[in-house]
Amino acid sequence: MKKRKFSFVLTLVLALSVIVAACGNSESSKEKNSGAEAAEQELRVLKGSEIPSMDSVMATDATSFTILGNVNEGLYGLNQDNELIAAVAEGDPEVNAEGTEFTVTLKDGVEWANGDPVTADDFVYAWKRAIDPEIASPYGPYMMENKILGATEITEAAAAGQAYDVNSLGVEATDEKTLVVKTASPMTVDFFKGLMAFGTFYPQNQAFVEAQGDKYATSAETVLSNGPFKMVSWNGPTATEWVLEKNENYWDAENVSLTKITFNVSKESQSAVNAFEAGETDITDKLSSDIVPQYEGDERMVSWLDPRLTWVKMNQENEALANENIRRAIATAFNKDDLVENVLNNGSVAANYAVPADFVKDADGNDFRDANGDLLTFDAEKAKEYWAKGLEETGLTEVTLTLLGSDTDAAKKVDQYLKDQLETNLEGLTVKIENVPFAVRIDREQKEDFDLVDSGWGPDYLDPITFSDLWVTDGLNNNQNYSNAEYDTLIEQSQQTTDAAEKWALLQKAEKILLEEDAGLAPVYQQAYNILVSEKVQGFTYHSVGSEFSYKYITITE
Repeated sequence: MKKRKFSFVLTLVLALSVIVAACGNSESSKEKNSGAEAAEQELRVLKGSEIPSMDSVMATDATSFTILGNVNEGLYGLNQDNELIAAVAEGDPEVNAEGTEFTVTLKDGVEWANGDPVTADDFVYAWKRAIDPEIASPYGPYMMENKILGATEITEAAAAGQAYDVNSLGVEATDEKTLVVKTASPMTVDFFKGLMAFGTFYPQNQAFVEAQGDKYATSAETVLSNGPFKMVSWNGPTATEWVLEKNENYWDAENVSLTKITFNVSKESQSAVNAFEAGETDITDKLSSDIVPQYEGDERMVSWLDPRLTWVKMNQENEALANENIRRAIATAFNKDDLVENVLNNGSVAANYAVPADFVKDADGNDFRDANGDLLTFDAEKAKEYWAKGLEETGLTEVTLTLLGSDTDAAKKVDQYLKDQLETNLEGLTVKIENVPFAVRIDREQKEDFDLVDSGWGPDYLDPITFSDLWVTDGLNNNQNYSNAEYDTLIEQSQQTTDAAEKWALLQKAEKILLEEDAGLAPVYQQAYNILVSEKVQGFTYHSVGSEFSYKYITITE
């Protein structure tokens, strides 16, 4: 599909299967500009945060998965038009009649950057490592439980202090090129492929990983690529610069134009814009709201509404936040419309939901959101009533809470707005802001070291369950200690049915319990993104699930 210059096509259609997203470029990768031959194929990119992890088993954040998605490749992936395609896999899997066993054949000639062949055993090793409680992958159990056969039993046994065997995981290499995957419940082929495209399911070279020991994926020298690029410079999670180069051993290297990508961290939008206008960078990170109006109508600004949600998690281990009325007061005491219009001012929209709008649609074009509409909307007067009830129920007269957030310009502005609104509308509440580096925020969030945290979630695959199952009791991403038995049952039931309508009804009911009945979460906004892309960059590609950006399709023109 040929696209207009620097415009995004945002086609989100579904039958819980077809993965599409927004992408923008001027020409397809096969329609090279005649000037490309003479242009130096080097790209300079600014990012808003460091890379917390280059271990696909340990990664949890968008930056890590984006870089991993450009140096590694799984069985399936997304192309320039955001269609699911075979990557390391030769083609579609063979599937049994029940939809519970998938046999995948790997391509011939797929190699790691060191020349080792990529084998089915590399997938088996990585997946078992991801589910192994001793490794303590933050994402492995989340992505595999109730999806890959045996995953739930392994994690539950470990949690109960009982013996477990990672070899019971439903994945087997029957030979070097054949991978058999058994699922915990029936899946469609497209759902399976979409799941396999996510970074947690990338392969890992066992010999290389074990040779690095504890140093694995802590520097460029300890990272091994099987994707279009290889990492040649990176000094670990605190590094503010890293470099990728074309991986000549990549199976599709002939269709990769870029020879080098240099990334630098810039947390201030104005500094990023200055660098862009000075010709010092080709692609900025997401722009802050004060910058966006300056580029309205400028073809160099690429804009899209993303399915990523930002919310405030409320840690129920805190005495005050354990009270439903306190949580409901906080969730309804800040003006979301004012926030998106006057603080963000970048196309973001107020979120009164836990599953985003314009994310998934059924075969008839109905949005998942249509059934529930808005929940937990702003209402300062009602918030005051909830707050008074909560104080009475807890016996508290004053409450002091810490709000944990990232140290970017945008995060600081949002957090200050939330503080001002909450303290103004809820008498006796004091909010102390802690803005910390992204990696620190992630670490503290995982350790439940917060009262309130300005956090969020981007979908891992195109299905509402990627948001809904975050809040099951003791779920690995449920680090705010929310628990509701009925909610858990609904999520479990949704994963046992292949009827799309039934699944949606169960998940919609669960969302009402989370927000309407329990006020278990404080949604804030659904994010819009704006990025500056140089005119000489052709083939810029954005994905709304998994890795945010693919650099494989970019060509530099004069």
